[in-house]
Amino acid sequence: MAHPYIIQIKKEFTAGANAAKAAGAKAYLLHQFEFYGLQTPERRSICKAFYKNYPVTSHAELSSIIKEAFNEPQRELHYFAIELLAFQHKLWTNKTITLIEWMLTHKSWWDSVDSTNSNVIGKYFIKFPALLETTTQKWNNASNIWLQRMSILFQLPYKEKTNTELLEKYIVNRIDTNEFFVNKAIGWALRAYAYTDTKWVIKFVKAHPQLSNLSKREALKHQK
Repeated sequence: MAHPYIIQIKKEFTAGANAAKAAGAKAYLLHQFEFYGLQTPERRSICKAFYKNYPVTSHAELSSIIKEAFNEPQRELHYFAIELLAFQHKLWTNKTITLIEWMLTHKSWWDSVDSTNSNVIGKYFIKFPALLETTTQKWNNASNIWLQRMSILFQLPYKEKTNTELLEKYIVNRIDTNEFFVNKAIGWALRAYAYTDTKWVIKFVKAHPQLSNLSKREALKHQK
């Protein structure tokens, strides 16, 4: 039986559904997911009020709701689950990393994976720094491309606090990949860090000519 939390949010999303917009969103993500057709600002407005009006009081319940939402076909419910986890950061524990990994490896595509990163992962490792290196090392060595991608991108918001030794290590470990989303992540991570230390990024790119053209292009995108 569905959790009352899921039943209610589905009612609210259904009330705002738009078939034409749903069709466009579905096509944009290569027909991999169904959609209600909610625009992002509208969805987030609904969710923000919902999170406040329907509190979650335990990590077990939070995990159950998130997994149930991810098992639904509509992509907006997956976004809902990701942002719910971010909203309930006070319930995070050192065991939440298992839930995060589950989210990264279920219904995976760039939109949900990158949303999990921007809303949760970087902040999670700030709160639980002891888990950072062992977890991201495991992700970097994993066969799953989305975990590989996150091992490279999780430091995007860290700026001057970026651990460049880890960044270099993880990129070099994946430098020969043919996976588009990993090569894109390499370039994105380098481009983001270039705003903090341009010289380091230029030096890194020059020192690693085996970087894919995509990674190089992205890394140096804003460099003259």
